[in-house]
Amino acid sequence: MTGQGRAEIRALLAAHGLKPQRSLGQNFLADPNFVDRIVRIAAVGPGDHVVEVGAGTGTLTKALAATGAHVVAYEIDRGLMPLLEQVLAGTDVDLRGEDVTKVDLSAALGGGMWTMVANLPYNVGTPLVLDVLRHVPEITRLVVMVQKEVAERFVAGPGSRSYGVPSIVAALHSDTELASTVPPSVFYPMPEVDSAVIVMSRIGAPAGAERAIEIAGTAFQQRRKMLRRSLSAVVDDPTAVLAGVGIDPTARPEDLPPEAFLILAEAIA
Repeated sequence: MTGQGRAEIRALLAAHGLKPQRSLGQNFLADPNFVDRIVRIAAVGPGDHVVEVGAGTGTLTKALAATGAHVVAYEIDRGLMPLLEQVLAGTDVDLRGEDVTKVDLSAALGGGMWTMVANLPYNVGTPLVLDVLRHVPEITRLVVMVQKEVAERFVAGPGSRSYGVPSIVAALHSDTELASTVPPSVFYPMPEVDSAVIVMSRIGAPAGAERAIEIAGTAFQQRRKMLRRSLSAVVDDPTAVLAGVGIDPTARPEDLPPEAFLILAEAIA
């Protein structure tokens, strides 16, 4: 078993004069068994390339490196860098004290095939995952821990209250599954909500995916309205266009599967 327990994390932080910062959404993984579970789900090993977002106190980072994979680990909190350098000494980890949301990951990773493994802060989980799926093809697989409610949005299907633009982006770019639920007790400090691990395996996005996502974004801004009204901003005669491709103009955005937004994108183009 690898990984840090709650007492070890508290001691590490105290030794460096640090405390978890709520403003950065810092809830550090504090359960060695769960660290091992994430590494098993990630299924990486020698020759693999892993990018981790939010290295925290380095418990998951060190466990990933122990598989033989090369790890690039980002951490926005530069105050944690001395602690991380101590924990990760002697490992094959490229530690980068940067805000990954401001990094061009395609350029920074330098090609190849990468797996993203991360315990993502709740405030950046959704936008980061969406950005990676849409714009960082080098990352071919994501194993990420996010708020359970966020995970449910990524795996939701039409008709669900959780279904929306994140669901459509995930469906067009990946095969997505909810791999494990995560109780608050595995974190220090404990968050007030449950989390979940999702696994996203990249697929080749179909032609028109970006336009379909843009149209879905417009439609879901008014998710309770009929499509003939919510799409009036992107097409002159939505009723005619929708009827022309066999979509009920009185349907609502949450009724349409991702493929329907692709059909709409082609029709509008």
